[in-house]
Amino acid sequence: MLGSIEGPHDVKRLAVDELPRLAGEIRDLLVDACARFGGHLGPNLGVVELTIAVHRVFDSPRDPVIWDTGHQAYVHKLLTGRAAGFEALKQEGGLSGYPSQTESEHDFVENSHASTALSYADGLAKAFKLRGERERTVVAVIGDGALTGGMAWEALNNIAAIKDLPVVIVVNDNGRSYSPTIGGLASQLSSLRVNRRYEDMLEYVKDKLGNVPVLYDALHGFKKGVKDVLAPQVMFEDLGLKYVGPIDGHDEQAMEAALRKARAFRGPVIVHALTQKGRGYTPAENHDEDQFHSPGAFDRATGAEKPKPRIWTNVFSEELVRLGKEREDLVAITAAMLHPTGLNAFADAFPDRIYDVGIAEQHALTSAAGLALGGLHPVVAVYATFLNRAFDQLLMDVALHRLPVTVVLDRAGVTGDDGASHNGMWDLSILQVVPGLRIAVPRDGDRVTELLREAVEVSDGPTVLRFPKGPVAEPLESVGRLGEMDLLRAAEGEPDVLLVGVGPMAHVCMEAAVLLDAQGISATVVDPRWVKPLDEALTLAAGAHKLVAVVEDNGRVGGVGDAVARLLRDADVDVPVRTFGIPQEFLDHAKRAAILGRIGLTGQDLARQITEAVAKRTSRVEQPVRR
Repeated sequence: MLGSIEGPHDVKRLAVDELPRLAGEIRDLLVDACARFGGHLGPNLGVVELTIAVHRVFDSPRDPVIWDTGHQAYVHKLLTGRAAGFEALKQEGGLSGYPSQTESEHDFVENSHASTALSYADGLAKAFKLRGERERTVVAVIGDGALTGGMAWEALNNIAAIKDLPVVIVVNDNGRSYSPTIGGLASQLSSLRVNRRYEDMLEYVKDKLGNVPVLYDALHGFKKGVKDVLAPQVMFEDLGLKYVGPIDGHDEQAMEAALRKARAFRGPVIVHALTQKGRGYTPAENHDEDQFHSPGAFDRATGAEKPKPRIWTNVFSEELVRLGKEREDLVAITAAMLHPTGLNAFADAFPDRIYDVGIAEQHALTSAAGLALGGLHPVVAVYATFLNRAFDQLLMDVALHRLPVTVVLDRAGVTGDDGASHNGMWDLSILQVVPGLRIAVPRDGDRVTELLREAVEVSDGPTVLRFPKGPVAEPLESVGRLGEMDLLRAAEGEPDVLLVGVGPMAHVCMEAAVLLDAQGISATVVDPRWVKPLDEALTLAAGAHKLVAVVEDNGRVGGVGDAVARLLRDADVDVPVRTFGIPQEFLDHAKRAAILGRIGLTGQDLARQITEAVAKRTSRVEQPVRR
């Protein structure tokens, strides 16, 4: 049946009794595809019936459907004609793991950073209204986790301000705190709440009797998503939003009925759907950690994940626990990423010293500032791509006050599979402008432990430690020191090129140095360890060479390469600097190694480009002067 679905129109034509079969086929395909390469399985198993109902009620793409976050949009992809080829999900040349405008007209935004869908919906609905396209409805599907982000509440406040703004907000609540309210009475109450005549009557009563104070205490019971001590409609209707639910999100017909009522209201409506993460696949349902939120490849029959190599995150996680035992002032903060960032081990060891603030990176940094003001040393662990959201807080709330906060950036540089939005390629550029900030970039696991220890010892300002996704690099020992930099390889004879390898790129530089030797070009390789501020010893080392090449796993613009060039200019060291990094473009998803090869960050590519640069420079020097 799934093979016959070329778009939402095919979903609409199915008979009600055919829908369970469609849902079963979708779940089978999801499990098969994710078992091969990994993916966001749990969230998508939980939204199968919900997504079917959305596409039977609304008319995508005329009615835009926006997903928050986009990792719960796999079923949407299948129902919009992308079942063929789904087995190559997240593989190079295959489907993206998130909505993608290049894939389908049904994907309005490439939404993979949480808590943004409601703002998109607000703007889209306002645009349709101003353009006179009043029959269009904007649908935003947002998880209860994404509702912990402050931006979502800013959007709710604005959406509610326009009473005839046709926005339907489907809250996918897989926290399981509520049991579905079912039966005739619940259905009648939902009908009443979204009846326009009822709304008009309420406005009349308000005009005649004046406003009646409301219970704000319900907000204090809010924990994650839409759970509070009374009933969630108190909270949403206090904002001016009509509320329908809770609805059993796996009862497709109940979901359809609720969505049709919401659409007919022609104003902002919350439809609260209760779903089960991992629904229909027993290993996911029974997975205590996160119901297979985002597993790697696994055995379909048992759910057992395939063996994984030791990764950078493991090294950080273990060292932080050791530091926690040594220092009682050490605390940790995560923004809904306890296990992915490795802070779960610290939480197990020190349950009173860990804070999960939800998907709220801005709050995480300013809360860390408060902890530091209170005499503690916070370690904030986030994905590098998500630090972008908290730049102002790091700059003005942490650095301005010279507070000892250590930010650990996981998945820095090219991450690959998750696509453009998840590459952590911006941090070394945007953080260069933060006064008093120190940035450490380890080249291997030994340096993770070494530099993390140095970072938490800093007491007069913030520090950042960044490392990439994937298997941790083999230890690369130094042969000496240049100032505080590690000398990894000394040039033989007269030195030609100084290779500055930033973090894991030191391994690439070592490969390139061997290849350069074969071309008669002698190369020195150094690892700065701390790339902000740069060691002054770098100016002396650069002056002894004919060319400096800086290699980093970050965007070329404004990164470490530019900082090195500026350092040498300021010191009047007249040596040319070549910078090698990630081009300033949004990279298509593929494996990290494939992307690094595509953009020229391999030892062979580096050696070739440097050989060409040296040859050009030599030819210019040797060219006779014409009189």
